[in-house]
Amino acid sequence: MAACRCRAATDAGNRLAQCPISGDREHPWTFGCLSAGLDEAGYVEGRNVAIEYRWAEGHNDRLPALTADLVARQVSVIAAVSGAPAAFAAKAATTTIPIVFYVGDPVQLGFVASLNRPGSNMTGVAIMSAELIGKRLDLLRELVPAAAVIAVLVNPANTGTTELETRNLKDAAQALGLRLRFLHASSANEIDAAFERLAELRAGGLVVSADPFFTARKDQIVALEARHEMPAIHIWREFAEAGGLMSYGANNADGYRLAGVYTGKIFNGARPADLPVQQVVKLELVINLKTAKALGLAIPPTLLGRADEVIE
Repeated sequence: MAACRCRAATDAGNRLAQCPISGDREHPWTFGCLSAGLDEAGYVEGRNVAIEYRWAEGHNDRLPALTADLVARQVSVIAAVSGAPAAFAAKAATTTIPIVFYVGDPVQLGFVASLNRPGSNMTGVAIMSAELIGKRLDLLRELVPAAAVIAVLVNPANTGTTELETRNLKDAAQALGLRLRFLHASSANEIDAAFERLAELRAGGLVVSADPFFTARKDQIVALEARHEMPAIHIWREFAEAGGLMSYGANNADGYRLAGVYTGKIFNGARPADLPVQQVVKLELVINLKTAKALGLAIPPTLLGRADEVIE
């Protein structure tokens, strides 16, 4: 996680616009996409925007202090774009400073009254996340049809996302006749321990929750999947690009760009209550054929035909 302050000066004078942004040190492309959105709104880092980063290093318990510090500095905008934990911290810290989020379902999470009329100091970008976890389970079942037990890696520290995903996943598993076994991890050591339990659970596949901490530990998780020869599915294409078997979810780059655009609009005087929540509508299925071969899996032609990208 990170927090940053954007300082913008205009030709009309030295008006300051400041924003803390939550993100991940290991994924600089996050801020590249965000900067592209700010650029669309007329704000370019190094020219009229200066950004200072503060990192929580994947520890959600640090977010309240980071956010409180930025609120004390009387910032103009808070852009909390690394998921629900950052948005919750921002919401708890202020009811007056505009907040731009990038989360799953902001209505169910309690951030806005509705997508069209946010009705508060919060607005931003919504992605289909928890709603798609059942579909990810279905796709994994196509790949390992003999599996009776599927493991699910979740972060108990991210209660909002975990509760929504768990509820949807249980419904999907019941419909598919699958048993689920949940593995909890909120630290690097706990991720290692969770994978050690896979053998005793007799899991035939793994669903990884859409959690910012897991994205930050992407390389560790993908390496463990290979070591334990575990077919797994993720939400972000970055996992498949790093060697994970499969991903299905929204286009992350587009989401961060939209968050940057909204941050710029607020810099220019727009009120969050008047900005309907944007939705990332593009979904993509990415399959790593090289990883499938290493796992001894034959990808059904029907599944390959539906893939937006096949990595060979």
